[in-house]
Order: sequence, then structure tokens, then C-alpha cells
Amino acid sequence: MKINGPNQSDFNPYHKQQLPKQMEVKQTMKKDQLEISNEAKQLHEDNRENKTRTAKIDRLKEMIESGEYKMNYDQTAQKLIDFFTGK
Repeated sequence: MKINGPNQSDFNPYHKQQLPKQMEVKQTMKKDQLEISNEAKQLHEDNRENKTRTAKIDRLKEMIESGEYKMNYDQTAQKLIDFFTGK
């Protein structure tokens, strides 16, 4: 029988503990995935530009630039009051 002493190069008492860690590392090296919920898709669709709204905004911009747009200050003030009072 041959005894090599306490510094044996091929002996590792923790070998069984290292195997699960190595398997865990291999499992975590999967590729990333992105999943978008149906609610998020619906919100994205709702935020897309609406052609009729875009046309209305363009028409208002042209009216403002040409000086044709007249603002009703009383109506604007009333809408602000209604908004902030919760009506």
C-alpha cells in the first residue's frame, strides 16, 4: 500500500459538491427571451398615431400659423376648472 500524504493531487473531497454548481451554470447560460403581454400589445396599438387625429392637428397648426384660429378663453378656463375640480 502506498500513502502519498495530505497533499494528494488527484483527491478532491468536494468533487460531489462542485458538480451541481457546474450543472447550474450550464442551465443559466440559456439565451434571453422577451415576452410581451397582450395588455402591453394593446397599449402599444392604442398609442399609435391615428390618421384622423393627425389630420386634425395639422389643420389646427395651419390655422394657428395663418392667424385664423380664435381661442375661446372663457370655455378654456371653464374646462380647466372642471378638470381640476373633478367634474
